[in-house]
Amino acid sequence: MRRPSNPVNVTIDPDRLLGDLRRLRGFGACGIGVVRQSLSPIDVESRHWLRSRLEEAGLDTRIDGLGTVFGRSRNPGPALLIGSHTDTQPRGGWLDGAMGVIYGLEVARSLAECDETRHLAVDVASWIDEEGAFSTCLGSLAFCGELALTNAVRGLTNGEGKSLGDALREAGLEGVPVERCERGRYVGYAEAHIEQGPWLEHQGKRIGAVTAIVGSRNFTVAFEGQQNHAGTTPMALRRDAGHALVELAHRVYETFPEQAGERSVWTIGRIALDPGVQSIVPGRAEMHLQFRDEDEAILDRLEEHARALVAESNARGRAEARMTEVGKRSIPAAMDGRLREHIERAAEHHAPGGWISMPSAAIHDAQVLARHLPAAMMFVPSIGGVSHAFEEDTSEEDIVLGCRVFATAAANMLLGRLPPDHGPAP
Repeated sequence: MRRPSNPVNVTIDPDRLLGDLRRLRGFGACGIGVVRQSLSPIDVESRHWLRSRLEEAGLDTRIDGLGTVFGRSRNPGPALLIGSHTDTQPRGGWLDGAMGVIYGLEVARSLAECDETRHLAVDVASWIDEEGAFSTCLGSLAFCGELALTNAVRGLTNGEGKSLGDALREAGLEGVPVERCERGRYVGYAEAHIEQGPWLEHQGKRIGAVTAIVGSRNFTVAFEGQQNHAGTTPMALRRDAGHALVELAHRVYETFPEQAGERSVWTIGRIALDPGVQSIVPGRAEMHLQFRDEDEAILDRLEEHARALVAESNARGRAEARMTEVGKRSIPAAMDGRLREHIERAAEHHAPGGWISMPSAAIHDAQVLARHLPAAMMFVPSIGGVSHAFEEDTSEEDIVLGCRVFATAAANMLLGRLPPDHGPAP
């Protein structure tokens, strides 16, 4: 079937976009960074502000029983759902998640201001707790029906020991219904985000059309040796759990490249020795191993190799190592090819040759939504590749360009319009 060649080019208001981003930054501002963890008093305050901005944009709004802010278009569907998150890490940046939510707000306003698009339906969501103060992606999981507000979920605690149930009660949300996805309403879900990595900047590109979101696996490797005197125990007779840990960690970094994909990453993020005293040979030790890739088969291969390394460590006899998976396994999610093509075409229109297709190396709510709706993601560059830090930043020019691309793509997702082929992706 021949594609229509009359795509809509949406006009956004850069000053309005940046003004709302700066205002949101003020909730929890800490120097150049932001501290706005889920359901903290400042987070709740920011959610009420966002709700008011969505109402001013003509959306029917509510804060649901978990804290997700939801704005629903009064236009009949089919609708495009646009979302991200406004909660931050304990010491976070001002754009992680927040930019995507304000993009959604600006897209809804901009489409309503244009005669050709004012009939289109855009719903906007700021999902609660993507950053995992209580449990990662709570809002999007609940919206998709993958999580219920059970007593066990209410009992989840944050870093301060406060339960989710208590936080919801303090926020005035106890007993409020949780928003659920209306089946049949949506053509798909779209999320814009800062890259949080160096690829766009290093390649001199300004837009990334996301192909897939990586999955991750997390393991604890515990070592059981024999605690003993560090001065009197001969080296050959030691069952040093710390020695076994260091040796295995070295083997991970030495051999994982042979099993990895092009963009596989792996991290030993935590190491503990017991009792951790300078004059005692450690009797126990523990390390946390995580690896990520967009290909489930590669994740399987890395896990199999890690278990082989543990068996190799045990064969040396210094300490007994035991590898245990922890947390819920994160499954890679492919983005919808048709929706991604809209982002690619809009990127080529606004930034000819200035975009690439690329995977997401970080986890996002789109990973959850993709299990239920066609989903798409778009990146803008992160200066220096820095994120999850106060120094996180993106140039205003790239923020504005990204919103232009995203708004144009969103309108044409709803209209089903694509310009003529522009050739293969750069």
